[in-house]
Amino acid sequence: MRQRIRSSICCLLSSLFLLGAISPLSIAHAGRREDITFERFTVEETAAGENGRCVSCDIYEAAAQPRRQISWTELRRRFRGTFTTRGPAVPRRVALTFDDVPDTEFTPKVLDILARYHVKATFFIVGQRAKEHPEMVRRIVREGHAIGNHSYNHMVFSNLSQHKFSLQIAKTESILKSIVGFAPRYIRPPYGEITPGQLEWARKHGYYIVNWNVDSEDWRSISSGRVLQNIKRTLTPGSIVLQHAGGGVGEDLSGTVKALPELIGYLRQKGYEIVTLPELLGRSVEVR
Repeated sequence: MRQRIRSSICCLLSSLFLLGAISPLSIAHAGRREDITFERFTVEETAAGENGRCVSCDIYEAAAQPRRQISWTELRRRFRGTFTTRGPAVPRRVALTFDDVPDTEFTPKVLDILARYHVKATFFIVGQRAKEHPEMVRRIVREGHAIGNHSYNHMVFSNLSQHKFSLQIAKTESILKSIVGFAPRYIRPPYGEITPGQLEWARKHGYYIVNWNVDSEDWRSISSGRVLQNIKRTLTPGSIVLQHAGGGVGEDLSGTVKALPELIGYLRQKGYEIVTLPELLGRSVEVR
């Protein structure tokens, strides 16, 4: 009975999310902090306005909650052209995206499979990890995949001041430029959380904030069967699929890796063309 009630609640919350009625942090990624113990990164902030003070920022802070929740539907309406969760329904395309990269365990496995099946995807890069594994970032770009900015150390943007938010973007940009010679104009906020003020900043500076409309929920360390089930459940033409190719301490993304060949086969069988975000949205990836 308890399991039946829990399933009913999950279905209701998922429906509300798809309708844009609630923020995804409360139904998807909030549980992530309870299920997994993640690596801890630190970022030193010494820019003007911070009084030269060194601030330690922990990845996936247990107390992190957004200051204010605004539905993605409302954000799409207010920031059309800057904020999106999906691409056009015609032609029949889908974009596979992988967050929290790079690492040395799951990122190479995902790249190997994509190369084997001649598929291009989009990888959202955490700046701290890029600095630790620059060769993996170079491989992602060399093999023809698109990249995006996923913050410096995975802080909840809606909890940050405008200065700290922009610092998260700038630090990762600087790292990526030093590694591959350019920085992406695509940004994916950790947990999908971002404020109207931050979106206004993104619009002013020519960035595109790209979330998703299909969540594999692979961060729960689930089986390949459940990964596939979660994706198939809400997949439609123009979908942006959220997966992960970089794990935290204790996080097992084996289900993602195992599911990927079958997912590619399924999408092709259903007539989908698998493309990068720049191809799906018709906007170039590079900035400056």
